[in-house]
Amino acid sequence: MKIFIHFLILLFLLSGSRSADDSSPFAVVLGIAQDGGAPHAGCVKTCCSDRWSHSENELRVSCLGIVDPQTEEVWIIDATPDFPEQYHELTQNGKYKLKGIFLTHAHIGHYTGLIHLGREVMGTKEIPVYAMPRMKSFLETNGPWNQLVSLSQISLIPLTDNKIIKLNDRLSLTSFTVPHRDEYSETVGFKLKGENNKLIFIPDIDKWEKWGTNIIDIIHQNEFVLIDGTFFGQNEIPNRNMSEIPHPFIEESLSQFSNLSMKNKSKVFFIHLNHSNPVLDLKSEQRLKVINSGFNISFRGIKFTL
Repeated sequence: MKIFIHFLILLFLLSGSRSADDSSPFAVVLGIAQDGGAPHAGCVKTCCSDRWSHSENELRVSCLGIVDPQTEEVWIIDATPDFPEQYHELTQNGKYKLKGIFLTHAHIGHYTGLIHLGREVMGTKEIPVYAMPRMKSFLETNGPWNQLVSLSQISLIPLTDNKIIKLNDRLSLTSFTVPHRDEYSETVGFKLKGENNKLIFIPDIDKWEKWGTNIIDIIHQNEFVLIDGTFFGQNEIPNRNMSEIPHPFIEESLSQFSNLSMKNKSKVFFIHLNHSNPVLDLKSEQRLKVINSGFNISFRGIKFTL
């Protein structure tokens, strides 16, 4: 009964299935995996072995597309190692025009896809790339990224913390800094606002208590909340000090969010899932625990009407 109620609430939040003539803007998940994807390079364990043998089970790296069908404009948050496929899917083989790329931070799963804009591949002309000051400086002062700048293949546009950027008459985007391992750049999440709904996207963050913002308030204030679910719990990666990669474990989030109403729980979608994360197994106890608790696991292709 709990799963059924959760399913009905989720359908309501997603505003039902989108009809072919629906011109409302929307966000679409283009990938759900952590930076290394799944299967993960060098992994021969059960979590990846089937994915190596069956390409249809491969998971693309965490990425969010923004689409306005009315104006045929699209934007993408993060340029991942799977950029060619995600660009093709988002633009519908060039039908829609890419108006800009927004970067969260300088870890490899979030910006290295920019290389495909270079003269060896697409040879683009002044594609707007939005980045925070340190991220912008990183691209300007390190090769091969600075060649994209010097050849005017990308046009770097500075992001400012909590400043609203108007995408068009129906959509706006706001970046906000979050705590993370900021070796080369700041890390940001994004708030996407449409005509009817608001969506939060935080693929990478350290423990919730390190952030000066209350994540519970964020869930209450927005219709869709896509958040860091990199690891399910402690000891997920043997022989690795998990304190060096202090993402909020999914089991910690489930506990922290346990007092939310079913409607508010249904707003939460875990994303940026490491290949080792047991919730990627559709039959795992951990995945069932997430769903039975009223929350969601993101999947490629899910759309959120804005």
